[in-house]
Amino acid sequence: MTLPASQPKIICLSSKHRLTMYVISVLISFAGVAAALKSAKSPSQTVSSVVQDPSITNAANTSNDTNSTIPQQVSRLEPLRYVNTTRLRVAYYEAGPVDGHVVLLLHGWPYDIHSYVDVAPSLANHGYRVIVPYLRGNGPTTFLQKDTFRSGEQAALGADIIELMDALRIPKAIFAGYDWGGRGACVAAALWPKRCSGLVSVNSYLIQDLSKAWVPLDAKIEAGFWYFYYFLTPRGEAALIQDPKDIARIVWSRNSPQWNFTESDLDRAAETFVNPDYVSVVLHVYRHRLLYAPGDPAYANLETQLLKQPQIPVPAVTLDGLADGNFPPTNGSSSASHFSGPRVHHQVFGAGHNLPQERPDAFINSVLEVANLK
Repeated sequence: MTLPASQPKIICLSSKHRLTMYVISVLISFAGVAAALKSAKSPSQTVSSVVQDPSITNAANTSNDTNSTIPQQVSRLEPLRYVNTTRLRVAYYEAGPVDGHVVLLLHGWPYDIHSYVDVAPSLANHGYRVIVPYLRGNGPTTFLQKDTFRSGEQAALGADIIELMDALRIPKAIFAGYDWGGRGACVAAALWPKRCSGLVSVNSYLIQDLSKAWVPLDAKIEAGFWYFYYFLTPRGEAALIQDPKDIARIVWSRNSPQWNFTESDLDRAAETFVNPDYVSVVLHVYRHRLLYAPGDPAYANLETQLLKQPQIPVPAVTLDGLADGNFPPTNGSSSASHFSGPRVHHQVFGAGHNLPQERPDAFINSVLEVANLK
């Protein structure tokens, strides 16, 4: 089966016809996707599907004995461990066998490692060594030196992944993330592909093209990015200092209009905002991407490479939530040119921007899937 990159095939699953649903589920199982990619003439071709509910996903996985049933729920990822890189003291959660295939789960903003509170235990049960770090400026992850540039630029997020792997003596891993974490994962996969065995990225290719930083998007999308512009002002900075939890509440609600998060979910995530460099890093993320703040000279060479929009050559599974309040879902074709390796794209029913916490089953399956892409 050959699927042109410009017109990836979308398989819609109907809940009204159980037999048809099962057949289609099997067709998009890991084995079926791998076979389709193997027979494709070009490794950059994209296979796309719609994941409607967990029962469909699990039916597909049963054929390869990779059922993603989530184990008994935990309320926190703990205890935490710590390791020093060249710039950071990174706090991270680890689970699973020490000799397992390593998966790095990378959170976004304004969220924390508990976006993976269901994902991490399940992947550990599947035999993966799971590592979930707090990103720079978040939670207990701190800078080692007072005079280090508190950068939030994309090159820094990507380099942090590689430095964490170096500190933990991990030669290769699956990178999986969304938002800030997804951007760092894309950067690391593009610039250090030999360190990446596979990529799972929500919203596909997330490397920013800063040459187009001032090119406007659709007005509806720009409206969802209100905080980008708010944080350019002293007023926005004061608000972030005064009440980061209230800002997070609004961002969560607009990013994921169908996610019924609880106050305890928000309280737990708000603990990550209590960091001496949280405000500095958050402000720099958005000011730098809009060219209102310079980057850290230490990452200048990496940023130059990123301006070229490098392709991602590793196996990739990309996801779009069909209930994402800010990022309209795609069929994968608009970003296909950025992936030169095998790639599968899924649209996930009921998922907003914080996809791993809202639809952990779909995210778990994507990690299992990318591990089998060739």
